[in-house]
Amino acid sequence: PILYSYFRSSCSWRVRIALALKGISYDLVPVNLIKDGGQQFSAEFKALNPMQQVPALKIDGITLSQSLAIIHYLEETRPNPRLLPQDPKKRAQVRMIADHIVSGIQPLQNLSTLKQIGEKKTEWAQNCIASGFQALEQILQQTAGQYCVGDEVSMADLCLAPQVANAERFKVDMGPYPTITRINKALLELEAFIVSHPSRQPDTPAELRA
Repeated sequence: PILYSYFRSSCSWRVRIALALKGISYDLVPVNLIKDGGQQFSAEFKALNPMQQVPALKIDGITLSQSLAIIHYLEETRPNPRLLPQDPKKRAQVRMIADHIVSGIQPLQNLSTLKQIGEKKTEWAQNCIASGFQALEQILQQTAGQYCVGDEVSMADLCLAPQVANAERFKVDMGPYPTITRINKALLELEAFIVSHPSRQPDTPAELRA
């Protein structure tokens, strides 16, 4: 497999965690979203992913984009360890939390959106994340065990840790979100989350390395 990734991309980090958890070795091709006006806009990368976004994963003779679609494919073709619970209600909760982050929070504060916002981008990002986290905190108080849904790492957790990293980068006050904070702390102690962390990637700038 070949993963096209950017060290700081939360969407890429989700996929790196999934690959690490499932023990899938891969080659990483960095795509710098800032350098050269954004390497994702090159004709070469557009041919690979017409949406001109990371991640993209070449695997099993196909190329997939969109982090959750990639993770679902990995789950269906390499089911161990599982990232979706067997219980239908818990499975629905995992998907709900993942969608809440992936659709309801992250796109509102990603690079392409912030470019449109201009000079108030930090304030905008903080407001979008805080609004999403208020709802997420309430949901997790009902679903969480050690992790987002019960005591097994799931697709929801793969979305949570990168989103918390974004919140910290935009200096969001995490005080009102004790459940999110507790789960994130537990996740960041797991090997798959450590090796996939933005501070440990081949394209991580020297000053941001762990």
